[in-house]
Amino acid sequence: MPTIHRQDGFRFYFYSHEPNEPAHVHVDRGGASVKVWLTPVSVAINMGHSAKDLADVLRIVREHRARFLEEWHGFFGTQG
Repeated sequence: MPTIHRQDGFRFYFYSHEPNEPAHVHVDRGGASVKVWLTPVSVAINMGHSAKDLADVLRIVREHRARFLEEWHGFFGTQG
């Protein structure tokens, strides 16, 4: 599970066993977790984040989307 970013108490990471899914990140904070698709940026599944936290997560993902995609493709060895 490589962590690719930390911000505002959130940890952004990949699971190493998900290379066949569309590019996404998992984001945890305080026992809550969300899976966010990177193209387009959207919530795949939310487990416990408030609406405010989700808005913050989506804003951060949009700000860093290009780098997150580079990290995804570099980690899984796929083309962008």
